[in-house]
Amino acid sequence: MAVCIAVIAKENYPLYIQSITTENELKFHYTVHTSLDVVDEKISAMGKALVDQRELYLGLLYPTEDYKVYGYVTNSKVKFVMVADSSNTALRDNEIHSMFQKLHNSYIDVMCNPFYNPGDCIHSRAFDNMLTSMMMQVC
Repeated sequence: MAVCIAVIAKENYPLYIQSITTENELKFHYTVHTSLDVVDEKISAMGKALVDQRELYLGLLYPTEDYKVYGYVTNSKVKFVMVADSSNTALRDNEIHSMFQKLHNSYIDVMCNPFYNPGDCIHSRAFDNMLTSMMMQVC
């Protein structure tokens, strides 16, 4: 199950971070920020091939003893990071990919809101509800 989902701006500051439990919230913040180095490495390794791709799913960034960290980058260089529980072996790569597509669509809905200033932290009840339902659905 996904235990934390984060939306990171192009300049590598968090726009939104939500975790299921608040007891390990600081650990998830650290995990998300350390994954940004891996995202940058994968983007630079892909180089020009990344520009031609429409799908920017990065896959598994790195596993830890308790969690697996997955990444996705939009065309505008906004990064989505998902931390999943490593004990869940039923979670497949294509399910993670579809979760990122749902997250990307919800992010687009937030961006289309005329009252949202790009670069500000995301404060949207609809976005919160979508992420909560997405996290609970995988459980």
